[in-house]
Amino acid sequence: MKNILKSMLLLSFLSLGSISCVQAADMKSTQDYMPSLITKTPLEGRMLAIKMVRKTIGAIQQDPKIKQAVRKKYQDDPELLMYAVELVAIEFKTIAIANNYWR
Repeated sequence: MKNILKSMLLLSFLSLGSISCVQAADMKSTQDYMPSLITKTPLEGRMLAIKMVRKTIGAIQQDPKIKQAVRKKYQDDPELLMYAVELVAIEFKTIAIANNYWR
């Protein structure tokens, strides 16, 4: 009985270690795209803002088929495009503040 319990505990610890490694690898890959909000120019800041919005949307909606369906909807609806522009503007404001407005 003790051997079975020990085996179960060992398997539990081993599986938790594997899960932690996978989660750490996932976190590392999601963190690499934006090491800093500091950029050399406002244009670089704007490009970073666009990238941040795209990565955020990609993290929320991971199904490529659904993403394509949504793109087809917003290409014909200017109001939906304006929502995307608003998200970029919010991220850009954060980046501009971090860069002291490139003064």
